[in-house]
Amino acid sequence: MLEKLHIRNFALIDELEIRFKAGLNVLTGETGSGKSIIFEAINFVLGEKADKDLIKSGKDMAEVSAVFTIDNDFVAQQLAEKNITPDEEGCILLERSFNTEGKSACKVNGRTVTVGMLKEVSEYLVDIHGQYDHQSLLKNESQLVLLDRMCGDDIKENLKKISERYKDFKETIKMLEDLNGDDADREAKIDLYKFQIDEIKKANLKPGEEDELNERRDIIANSVKLKQFSDNALDVLYRSDNASASDKIAVAIDDVASIAKIDPSQMSLQEALESIAAQLEGVIEGLRNYSENMEADPRALDDIEIRLQLIYDLKKKYGSTIEEINAYVDKVEEKLAFIENSAEMLMEYQIRKEADERIINKLADEVSEVRRAQASLLGKQIEDVLYDLGMINAVFNVSVSPSEALNERGHDKVEFLISANLGEEPKPLNKIASGGEMSRVMLALKVILADVDNIGTFVFDEIDTGISGRTAQRVAEKMAKVSKTHQLLCITHLPQIAAMADHHYLIDKVSTDAGTTTIVSELNASEIEEELARLIGGARITDATLNAAKDMKNMANKFKE
Repeated sequence: MLEKLHIRNFALIDELEIRFKAGLNVLTGETGSGKSIIFEAINFVLGEKADKDLIKSGKDMAEVSAVFTIDNDFVAQQLAEKNITPDEEGCILLERSFNTEGKSACKVNGRTVTVGMLKEVSEYLVDIHGQYDHQSLLKNESQLVLLDRMCGDDIKENLKKISERYKDFKETIKMLEDLNGDDADREAKIDLYKFQIDEIKKANLKPGEEDELNERRDIIANSVKLKQFSDNALDVLYRSDNASASDKIAVAIDDVASIAKIDPSQMSLQEALESIAAQLEGVIEGLRNYSENMEADPRALDDIEIRLQLIYDLKKKYGSTIEEINAYVDKVEEKLAFIENSAEMLMEYQIRKEADERIINKLADEVSEVRRAQASLLGKQIEDVLYDLGMINAVFNVSVSPSEALNERGHDKVEFLISANLGEEPKPLNKIASGGEMSRVMLALKVILADVDNIGTFVFDEIDTGISGRTAQRVAEKMAKVSKTHQLLCITHLPQIAAMADHHYLIDKVSTDAGTTTIVSELNASEIEEELARLIGGARITDATLNAAKDMKNMANKFKE
């Protein structure tokens, strides 16, 4: 759900923040007030084409950010695959800027991404209807997924089996491609694999070896300093011409022993000092051995450097750690055995491929049968909704046809086709010319598919083009129904749709000596009635239009209840 939209220096907007809510969010305003700017800003932050004309006059850069809450497991999983994780409040932040030099900057959760990546992420968050380049339902892949979700449990188990078997099928095909390579290519691979195995095994790398070598290198490189430090410590503790620490502790022990003879309660002090003296002897012995054995060894240092360079070179080729390098050997040995035994294995993999293909096709045939039955039902359901929305001659077909090749969902291609007028052949959705027709088709699809659509926010622009009266009321009712499970944002000039809003925003244009800017404000109950009256009766608001507005809002509230 789109929680917050922040716009700065965009078209007529200086700076604006809108907090949207769940349900049906309606935006209204006078012609020319800048209603379309809000949706242009949404399109912009979702990764659509940017233009210098979007930047407010006199400014260097336009900026838009959007905060979305993620409460759908499927969407969260898709984002996670792109290394995008919602924050503690379940939100993700999209940001985009565009300057007068034509440079665009995009971020997701503060991480810089490409415009393409931004668009990929936004496809799981928002469907904008009325714009042709940001609609998930125009894609055949999305249409197939939605039809499958309508089929539900009838195909769920078979689809799972197809997906699992298809992974093996693809791997088998890859193996066959390797086996069927020409002799020169095969020999080149054998030579390469043998060289790699020999190079790594000769190195005889041990886990943890690199850390140990680095420690030894640091010690040898600093041997002079280390010997000096240990000798200094020995001088203070033991070898000082003046009284050393060891001598002073011995004197202290004699004195405390004398005290303890007279006052036995101080015996513990004597025992503590004797313990310190014993520990000090151990420290002195350790420092003496360390100092005597600490000698600079340039050859040892050279050997370590050579060994570390070898590890570094192997890491660049085979893995980031010694463990990964050693594991690489196992993989290459498998590949080598595979190629060297290719003649025998070719027949085995060919048999396996044919078996996988038979099983997948059998499962896919069963899935296709369910899809075709559901497709016919879905087409009729959508036609019924389109009739209610004023498209009385619409024909809607869900085509299920063989795809060019097997894939993880079987062997079907699904395409949504529509004819809006009598005598026209049904065509793909993206061939519809009218923005108003497209929006109503999308609304019809959302009404039918609302329970199985993962995208949380739908944006409708131009949905009320060319409709009024009873049809407008039906459109409003359908939108109210979809808004029970999804967030809707809609610009409208129809009072029937505006009355159905859960949250009503007024877009206005304000002119001052400093220039013109667009503002947006959420209306309270009395303000909503005044705005509905304006939509009903025009600029002049009368008692009659106010009463009509109150009645319309009350009827809408009752319908939603």
